[in-house]
Amino acid sequence: MSHPAHELGRAGEAAAAAFYQQAGYAIVAQGYRHGRAEVDLIARRGQELLVFIEVKTRSGGQYGPPETFVSARKKELFRLAATHLQEELDWRGDIRFDILAITPRSQGFHIEAFEDAFY
Repeated sequence: MSHPAHELGRAGEAAAAAFYQQAGYAIVAQGYRHGRAEVDLIARRGQELLVFIEVKTRSGGQYGPPETFVSARKKELFRLAATHLQEELDWRGDIRFDILAITPRSQGFHIEAFEDAFY
């Protein structure tokens, strides 16, 4: 038995990956883990930009401001994972942290991208 919320989250992450691919990014990893940190999606644009993405799939329409989606602790873990991956890849380009807010609609998903959502 799988939970509807879990399936929704997976569908949301797939929609997020497609969103970045359509914008010309390559997907580096989905569900990247480092210690207690997990990054939903990591995308890359050539050699110049690596994007760490927190995917927030919501069943309801209530959001609040995007910066409230991610706790200070989560941001800290996110940064640790980002630092680790940059070392692993010997990454020399820029990095960016995005939050992708996804709301299911009858025709697929409504996606809002918040670029540089936190540092």
